[in-house]
Amino acid sequence: MVDSFAILSATRKFEEDPQRSDSESVFCSILAQMKGGYYSILRGRALSLTLAAIVFTTLLLWAWEKSPFANTLFLTQERFSISSSDYHVETSNKSSNAMRTNGNIEEKESRLVITEEINNVVENSGPVPIISTPAFLPEMQNSGGNVTSSSKTKVCNYAKGRWVADSRRPLYSGSECKMWLSQMWACRLTQRTDFSYEGYRWQPENCKMPEFEKSSFLRRMKDKTIAFVGDSLGRQQFQSLMCMATGGKDSPEVQNVGWQYGLVKARGAIRPDGWAYRFPKTNTTILYYWSASLSDLVPYDSSNKTSNVAMHLDRPPAFLRRYLHWFDVLVLNTGHHWNRGKLVANRWVMHIDGKPNKDEKRAEIGNAKNFTVHSIVRWVDSQLRSHPHLKAFFRTISPRHFFNGDWNTGGTCDNTTPLSGGSEVVQDGSRDPVIEAALRGTKVKILDITALSELRDEGHISRYSFRGTPGVNDCLHWCLPGIPDAWNEILIAQI
Repeated sequence: MVDSFAILSATRKFEEDPQRSDSESVFCSILAQMKGGYYSILRGRALSLTLAAIVFTTLLLWAWEKSPFANTLFLTQERFSISSSDYHVETSNKSSNAMRTNGNIEEKESRLVITEEINNVVENSGPVPIISTPAFLPEMQNSGGNVTSSSKTKVCNYAKGRWVADSRRPLYSGSECKMWLSQMWACRLTQRTDFSYEGYRWQPENCKMPEFEKSSFLRRMKDKTIAFVGDSLGRQQFQSLMCMATGGKDSPEVQNVGWQYGLVKARGAIRPDGWAYRFPKTNTTILYYWSASLSDLVPYDSSNKTSNVAMHLDRPPAFLRRYLHWFDVLVLNTGHHWNRGKLVANRWVMHIDGKPNKDEKRAEIGNAKNFTVHSIVRWVDSQLRSHPHLKAFFRTISPRHFFNGDWNTGGTCDNTTPLSGGSEVVQDGSRDPVIEAALRGTKVKILDITALSELRDEGHISRYSFRGTPGVNDCLHWCLPGIPDAWNEILIAQI
């Protein structure tokens, strides 16, 4: 039997609690009535047990309502009952396919046997990435369903995009830029009659590229020196930039300062090792130095024109070592001279550590090229710390478009229809894996022009070479104005 005294005592304490709720007060009133009018009934066992159960349940509910654990549990349930419509993540299911190519760019560099001089004339030159923030950064995109913070930015991939028609092109006249443009590359001065290739510009996919304007460019390059070091495709890019910076007009005020860099024509030479010009109003210098292999070339006997030349694969050209501290922008390139015919014709003998190379595996053309590219990239990267003003770029290889043969076996590039093979590059990686791999982990930046140039086979000089040989097509070099202008626009955007 339940102790009646204990029940009455608990009831009294419950009545005296000043913090009880209205429902609790009502219950107290009932208890009071029971205490006064029906006290005798409590003697019955059944009713006593019933009353005890009621009191115990009421006390338990009252204690639960006062408990902080109950409040916590309720809030937790409320927090996770948000409607799914209040939280939505957009997903993207975009797919990208690699750009189709005509197969002229060799995937394995050891198979790359490419000749640069179409008339097989050996060039005789004598001995010879701070991560830059681009002018415009793309907005971050959602990728693969992952939410990307809008406060984060990434460097624009200027190599991914499309060619678009632009009635404001070309940027200069090919028939008027005679002071800077070689006749053999000025297709307006040849018998070619179709110039539709001039009317396009390159548009990157997810970033804006500033419109080129010569005065603005020269102001940005005030007191700066831009140096191109590489083969004849580098020379084309140099001439393109000179035409762009002058509007293709004769500019007598521009000074020839090649002598300051030792770029003077040697006695008996076909041409100097390079050129350098300065715009006096802004003190902007643009120069080019011929170094087709980017290795240090030292004749065995400088007094003998037929002497072999030591080709130091692990050493940058002496010109770079001597003048690098004068440069603010450096653009390197190499590729098309790395074939056995060129090495033999130029009498280049591979050297490593100052001695003739004895490693047969390294002597293979592809391996030798890769070794040299990695060597010069490491050297330039090591110099950037002591030259904080310098921005260094390595341009990827310019593609050839010989169809149905090579330059000396009847190969042609007769197409005159722009973008007949497509207008868009959708891949993320470079089409020049050698350069891409060499730059990885360094502060030397990539100037990636291979894939976008592969789409423009109609822009080559073709059979209209100024000094061309009948039956021989130049499907390596480009008409100017033309594709190299886009290379420079991308370069300027990345500076």
